[in-house]
Amino acid sequence: MCRHLAYLGAAVPVSRLLYDAPHSLERQSYAPGDMRAGGTVNVDGYGVGWFPGPVRYRRAGTLWSDPNLRQLAAAESTAFLAAVRSATTGMPVSDAACAPFTDGTWLFSHNGRVDGWPHTVAGLAKALDVADLLTMDAPTDAALLWTVLRRRLETGKTPAQALVELVHEVADAAPGSRLNFLLTNGEVLVGTTWTHALWVLQKAQGVTLASEPLDDDPGWREIPDRHVVTAVPSTVEVRPI
Repeated sequence: MCRHLAYLGAAVPVSRLLYDAPHSLERQSYAPGDMRAGGTVNVDGYGVGWFPGPVRYRRAGTLWSDPNLRQLAAAESTAFLAAVRSATTGMPVSDAACAPFTDGTWLFSHNGRVDGWPHTVAGLAKALDVADLLTMDAPTDAALLWTVLRRRLETGKTPAQALVELVHEVADAAPGSRLNFLLTNGEVLVGTTWTHALWVLQKAQGVTLASEPLDDDPGWREIPDRHVVTAVPSTVEVRPI
């Protein structure tokens, strides 16, 4: 499994959620609180993307050992998405295998795994152009899901529609999969829960989605399993998938 988070709202330092919060993403990389039998630590890579841009930075290894990112994260942003990775056994550990994945203005992260990879989702892969498969970031479930999703977004589907459609297709093909997604283009933030946790904190300043609460603020709410949440700074909508 992995840990991920995203923020949308007034400009804040990226470091506020990556490093400064009591249960920041950095802390979740070595002391996560809710992995649900999906490993014990998240030390196989990390990444962050922020707007305007998006600008993306990702590396294999451990978040806490990178002084360069700590300096970069002092930048303020109105929207960003970050993740730390616990690689599924047999999948590569490399920069390119780390979220966020990006294309155009989109940033995407997958917290979970596809059960029975790769055979169970071969049908999804067959629907892609050969060039898409040859240019995937990495031979991983998350990279394949992103490749499928970004093509769906190009057809004009809303972010929530595209994510929910993908969740159902993968869950039907690979029962037992964990499919918590985060997606943002800097204007809207969408997340799914499918057999893993996701929390939301809505404040006047903005909206945060995270695998685990970053502090003890009583405003944190857990998103029920098998739901999709769509957020803009002033509105959070949660509905069943």
